[in-house]
Amino acid sequence: MAAIIDLSGSVAVVTGGTRGVGAGITRALLAAGAEVVACARRPPDKPVEAAGRTARFLPADLRDPAAVDALFERVRDDHGRLDTLVNNAGGTPFRLLGEGGAERHARIVELNLLTPLNASLAAYEVMRRQDGGGSIVMIGSVSGTRPSPGTAAYGAAKAGLDNLARSMAVEWAPAVRVNTVTLGMVRTELSRLHYGDEAGVAAVGRTVPLGRLAEPSDVGDACVFLASDRAAYISGASLLVHGAGERPAFLDAATVNR
Repeated sequence: MAAIIDLSGSVAVVTGGTRGVGAGITRALLAAGAEVVACARRPPDKPVEAAGRTARFLPADLRDPAAVDALFERVRDDHGRLDTLVNNAGGTPFRLLGEGGAERHARIVELNLLTPLNASLAAYEVMRRQDGGGSIVMIGSVSGTRPSPGTAAYGAAKAGLDNLARSMAVEWAPAVRVNTVTLGMVRTELSRLHYGDEAGVAAVGRTVPLGRLAEPSDVGDACVFLASDRAAYISGASLLVHGAGERPAFLDAATVNR
């Protein structure tokens, strides 16, 4: 049995695949041999590369269903098939519920739930007609598994995304597998906005049982696995990539003598 997953000959689309976590996913798929199309509203400052290979960039406003349909039709026409979709595009600013109007919160839900739904529907139309079907991976968040003050609409959308993936996995089997990679904290070029300088990032990392934040490559490796034949019997699952999660607060608050 080969020790390295080989996705040569396959075609993958990564939404929001040009920076941060998305770029890490794109690089991992490239390194595994896949042809990768990274899409976003704006082109990257420089092409996303790995293992001497470069991802193709296609611009798309993923909030526009017509633009999404056109994107996947172009991928099908240009590459002949689509084997993997990673729904990574999303995110949210910090905003308490009482500080933002309903319209702002609705836009967060649209970006993090309806956008991956639209992309998945368009991808399914390609995958279901080809030999071998395909694999769809949702990028979820621990914010959808616990209270998420300051990012409540985002957490609600991510909770819905995980449930959506499970329903898709049932409806679209056996042709298309659908899974979720549920992320904890990830170190990206924007980490300073959330955690401060390097000392702040390190301090936050020490709250994770594995002692650090995830790297985008950790997320990419999980997506490569779920895209591969080694995950052929995995569908409707949520893979936790969170370094063992968060240490329960009561352990540090307890005053019982040990």
